[in-house]
Amino acid sequence: MLIIGLTGSIGMGKSTTAKLFMEAGVPVYDADAAVHQLYEGEAAPAIEAAFPGTTADGKVDRAKLSARVVHDPAAMKQLEQIVHPMLGASRQKFFADAEAAGKAIVVVDVPLLFETGGEKRVDAVVVVTTSPELQRERVLARGTMDAAKLDAIIAKQMPDAEKRKRADFMVDTSHGLDPVRARIRDILAEVAKMPKRRA
Repeated sequence: MLIIGLTGSIGMGKSTTAKLFMEAGVPVYDADAAVHQLYEGEAAPAIEAAFPGTTADGKVDRAKLSARVVHDPAAMKQLEQIVHPMLGASRQKFFADAEAAGKAIVVVDVPLLFETGGEKRVDAVVVVTTSPELQRERVLARGTMDAAKLDAIIAKQMPDAEKRKRADFMVDTSHGLDPVRARIRDILAEVAKMPKRRA
């Protein structure tokens, strides 16, 4: 089974691209969604023990937890030590289920793939991209953040140009869904011919 790592900066169209991979019959592991699930169950007791007052009704209060760890590298490291092993276990289960279902290719959707060295754990990297103008327009249209917060997030992420340089494949989401669907078909055909290369 071959593993494609799917990544891209905020507002590039990565979630939409992940959905189109699923539409093409490829199982997708969504790292963010997996963290959400852990926060609503398995990880909550350990997080409450480490950061008292950050959970309610057995679920992590993301705003409270974020306020506690965002400016404290040691606390962030402690949180990662709790969550990452659980995340690893959920990812392994996803791989095992996909393999049992006879899937030849799976996608792992990881926003910070390069930033966390995740490219070593996949066989091919697909970077989703669009113009900086369209990126800003999309994110600000969500109404969930202002320009200053967006700039802070972009500053933390590896620049799009650098991601594109390091990718095996690129998906440009600037021109609607049909070109993305066609690109995904091409990528799947290419990946099927590639040798495994993950460590």
